[in-house]
Amino acid sequence: MDHYNNIKELLINNEIKKRIKDYSKNRSDLETYLKVGEEIVIAQGGEERAKYGNKLIKEYSARLTRELGKGYGITNLKYMRSFYLYSLKGQTMSDQLTWSHYLELLSLSNIDKINYYISKIECNNLSVRELRQRIKSNEYERLPQKTKEKLIESKETSVVDYVKNPIIIRDTKNHDDISERALQEMILDKIPSFLEELGEGFTFVKNEYRIKIGDTYNSIDLLLYNIKYKCYIVIELKVTELKKEHIGQIEVYMNYIDKHLKTNDENYTEGIILCRKNKGYYIEYTSNKRIIPIEYIIL
Repeated sequence: MDHYNNIKELLINNEIKKRIKDYSKNRSDLETYLKVGEEIVIAQGGEERAKYGNKLIKEYSARLTRELGKGYGITNLKYMRSFYLYSLKGQTMSDQLTWSHYLELLSLSNIDKINYYISKIECNNLSVRELRQRIKSNEYERLPQKTKEKLIESKETSVVDYVKNPIIIRDTKNHDDISERALQEMILDKIPSFLEELGEGFTFVKNEYRIKIGDTYNSIDLLLYNIKYKCYIVIELKVTELKKEHIGQIEVYMNYIDKHLKTNDENYTEGIILCRKNKGYYIEYTSNKRIIPIEYIIL
């Protein structure tokens, strides 16, 4: 079989389709590059041999560039091969992703990581730039291990499963003193990005949310609501490492919200303690699994 001429014909037909049917050019790109990848793998002698052989790709790249022009360099042909090898793992091609999206993803070696970012692109219509920023921030690596296991096994997730650890807080005003007040100001200044760090469906309710317990007034640092999971989230900010009194404090606040704000069709309130460091000692001895300590880093 003349694999080179098959590849050349596929690429020429794709260029023609892109000029005639602009609305379907993304689909045409993906289908063409998938078939080109398949031709390369077959020409190299199958999946195992294709992982290591680049001599044929260099030859095809030189000929295609000479005969068809730019766009068919060695790197691009390698990506097409990777695209096909990725499909062999049972992954379906998503029309919501462009070839530029796949170029970002195929540079990742972990198939579970790739699938995670594909789901984020599909759910949030991420641009290539937004995808690149998420990858650069190690978003997947900062997910809890139990969350990664749930995603691999397609298990149901909870409201706190997608909270990154550590969470990134942006300091756009270069605060000299990192107090709890300053930490709150940093979050409020970049509230959309903070909500994205927490996960899906988070909305801002109020900061310094006032509650009255007996004759004493208290303030919840941040009160959020999650539309997807139908529950309130109490967030307490600490500039120290986690202490046992922090757990008791946030539990009181969560119980208050459950008693005075939660309706019967809503789920129980979740609590997040943002702290400088969590050594994990105290959280082991609390029976309330709806409280999670999360470390933060300031950039």
